[in-house]
Amino acid sequence: MAFKIYTKTGDEGQTALFGGKRLPKSHLRIECYGTVDELNSFLGLVRDCTDDAHIREVLFEIQNRLFDLGANLATDPSKSVTIPTLTLSDIQLLENEIDAMEATLPALKNFILPGGHPTVSHCHVARCVCRRAERLVVALNMEEAVAPEVLQYLNRLSDFLFVLARKVGHNVGAKEVIWKGR
Repeated sequence: MAFKIYTKTGDEGQTALFGGKRLPKSHLRIECYGTVDELNSFLGLVRDCTDDAHIREVLFEIQNRLFDLGANLATDPSKSVTIPTLTLSDIQLLENEIDAMEATLPALKNFILPGGHPTVSHCHVARCVCRRAERLVVALNMEEAVAPEVLQYLNRLSDFLFVLARKVGHNVGAKEVIWKGR
């Protein structure tokens, strides 16, 4: 039997968490995992815009972990539901990738502006969406506990995306756009 994409259960502005609890679609928890989904879509765009096989592989891994992270956020914390989780090794992967990329880049001596190449700009948009997701999850964590790995992962991912933007720019020969303050 085919799965239908529409259920009509959200027609009145509510949606269900894993575990059955229904919340308004404007609820902070829904905003959190919706923003993570938006981030995942931007990462798909970045992945599609690069020819670097290693970067594509790492982004594919990150996209899968963001689905795990979203599942965590989409689960009613008062229910005992088995969901995929993030591990410290997922965070370590981001740190290792940051270190490896930074080893190939010139030292950062100035603030840089987003831009210089379309893929670099896409990386910066993804970074900004990641920061927004992190802010929302921090706000949610003030209301109800969020797994600490979720916050750590989003924080490290935004750092990864900043360095990725620099690495992509370096790979394509784009000059970094230096901020010129007054």
